Amino acid sequence: MSIKKYIRSRFFPHIWCPGCGHGTVLNGLLRALDGLGINKNSVVMVSGIGCSSRISGYVDFHTLHTLHGRALAFATGVKLSRPELKLIVPMGDGDALAIGGNHFIHAARRNIDITAIVMNNRVYGMTGGQYSPLSGEGTLSTTAPLGNIDQMFDVAALAQAAGASFVARTTSYHVKELSKVLMKAISHKGFSVVEVLSQCPTYFGRKNKQGDAVSMMEGYKSGTTPIGSKAKQENPDLIERGIFVERQSPEYCEEYAKIMDKAQKKKAKA
Repeated sequence: MSIKKYIRSRFFPHIWCPGCGHGTVLNGLLRALDGLGINKNSVVMVSGIGCSSRISGYVDFHTLHTLHGRALAFATGVKLSRPELKLIVPMGDGDALAIGGNHFIHAARRNIDITAIVMNNRVYGMTGGQYSPLSGEGTLSTTAPLGNIDQMFDVAALAQAAGASFVARTTSYHVKELSKVLMKAISHKGFSVVEVLSQCPTYFGRKNKQGDAVSMMEGYKSGTTPIGSKAKQENPDLIERGIFVERQSPEYCEEYAKIMDKAQKKKAKA
């Protein structure tokens, strides 16, 4: 299987730091799309600003590189105008849940058919290592040199509470699982959210003494467990991976089309 056909090679080498997990996420995403056999001309990738959002520049799909935190708003407009297209939105934790948090919860509430990939490296990497909504209490960053006092979001719990009909979590260590989860998310009809724990050794790892990229990925291996495992019962601190929610629910574009049909019939009778 070759995924080079999905790459804009003229934009390489990429800008990511050595050891960054985002390249693994890109690899997993392209393998998922290839496995699904989706024509690349039917894919639209929309991104905001940040290390993770650079993905849209490297892939040979229809792409929009938009404002920070506004990728889901742009994607919503594209999807409503061309509902037959497959919309994928790669985001970082700050892009998705800080300035973009409002768009995130409302996209989930509407259940619009978009796949949101939240690459959670727990830091604003592109702009110098500031803490994000997912950094967590006690972590160190350039803007919290004595320790962050903010509690972090639980992305999966937030997405479920807001109404997303598909919610999953995996890591950059679990590469086969990553592709499988993304395949299911992209195939799902409705708003699908996949959180991917993706290491940033340059800013988060170094500041918080978590070692190099290999050490951080070993942390994903030892610090996570499949949903509902016995290991989780024995060690509540483990982070669960897998699919939390997968259910059918009315999709926003289809409901919007019904309303438009009613309006046109009413107008025709007038």
